[in-house]
Amino acid sequence: MLFSANIGFLWGNLPLSKRIEAAAKSGFDAVECHFPYDDDVSIVNEALLASKLPMVGLNTALGPKGCFGLAAITGEEQRARALIDQAIDYAVAINAQNINVVAGLTSGNASAQTTYCENLEYACERAATQSKTIVIEPLNPRAVPNYHISTVEQAIETILSVGADNIKIMFDFYHAQIVQGDLQRLITEHIQHIGHVQISAVHDRGEPDVGEINYPYLLAALSDAGYDGYVGAEYKPRGQSVESGLAWLSEFRSIL
Repeated sequence: MLFSANIGFLWGNLPLSKRIEAAAKSGFDAVECHFPYDDDVSIVNEALLASKLPMVGLNTALGPKGCFGLAAITGEEQRARALIDQAIDYAVAINAQNINVVAGLTSGNASAQTTYCENLEYACERAATQSKTIVIEPLNPRAVPNYHISTVEQAIETILSVGADNIKIMFDFYHAQIVQGDLQRLITEHIQHIGHVQISAVHDRGEPDVGEINYPYLLAALSDAGYDGYVGAEYKPRGQSVESGLAWLSEFRSIL
């Protein structure tokens, strides 16, 4: 099983290029990020080449202050698509495969869902020209109140409405456990729609070695179901450094 360091959270005090270097030294197989847009593409590419790590994916920017994405916000279609264009262009420049289109905060009304699907159709069409994948991520309402989608079923309904071949779920075990639980069923029943997974502890969002989720068991089930992508370590370290909490990585590798 291959593990990707989410350098949006890990080594967050370092420049992005140094986070890539730190991930390689720590034994990760890849990196992924949130919002790299303030970092020069050439510097990021140099760091990726030097580390020999691929960049798995990135997110669309969140938009103006107080927003958490614009893709489902009716009336913001032009700005939402500009953020999608920005993300796809950056992904192409650094050879990242997945673009997570961030939906935004809504009441879940039909107008918002229509807007969301139309913007995702646009994203999929643009991404397809570059052989990229669009992913959407349900978020738990405690972490992000009023986020447009919070369940795997809502994500699947959206994917089916969009009807493109290059749209998948970003399955974050942390969010799914808080909202739904029953994780093994979710991953086995919906494996065909899962494009990427992320892990962290429930409930403190720290290293995935304690808490409610038995990751060795569930990641083995994920592999048995046919998933062969990266497992993204998207957590907030409990200790003074990332390195001090990395025992889980070698432990997971030894049993998976």
